[in-house]
Amino acid sequence: MSDWPHLAAVPGGTVEIVVGDITGLAVDAVVNAANRTLLGGGGVDGAIHRAAGPELLAECRTLGGCETGEAKITRGYRLPAAHVIHTVGPVWRGGGEGEERLLAACYGNALALAHAHRLARIAFPAISTGIYGFPPEKAAPIAVGTVLACLPEVVVEHVIFCCFSPASAELHREALERLAR
Repeated sequence: MSDWPHLAAVPGGTVEIVVGDITGLAVDAVVNAANRTLLGGGGVDGAIHRAAGPELLAECRTLGGCETGEAKITRGYRLPAAHVIHTVGPVWRGGGEGEERLLAACYGNALALAHAHRLARIAFPAISTGIYGFPPEKAAPIAVGTVLACLPEVVVEHVIFCCFSPASAELHREALERLAR
């Protein structure tokens, strides 16, 4: 196991892997692993909504939900992050229903929104690996690979993978070391 945080310079920016609570990060945007309603839920989604306060829910009500793989942006309200980028990850159904493509789209669309809003620092959770059941060992290389592919093309300078557990962080670190060669 590696010590955390883990930082790597890659083409287009830096990638950092940390173990912690995404709601405490002072970045330009945190990514919310949301459900399709964008009205809060469990896991990361619930934690972000609780930390941001009721104003986040009020703004999310105006967005009309979000499709799987897409992303929408709101203010961060009471979070130390200026913005929240909400994306809806796929529910794992065995891998035969486009789950990998949809998960990659979550990361790519979140980065595209960050680029459009000129956000330099963005933090991602391990999207879909909680209640949505996406196997973490499959999700980490998709997350890291998508970010590495997008970084040279976007203005985002620093990407943080904020993992809930050391095991998840280690999967992201292994993927980063393998894919950043």
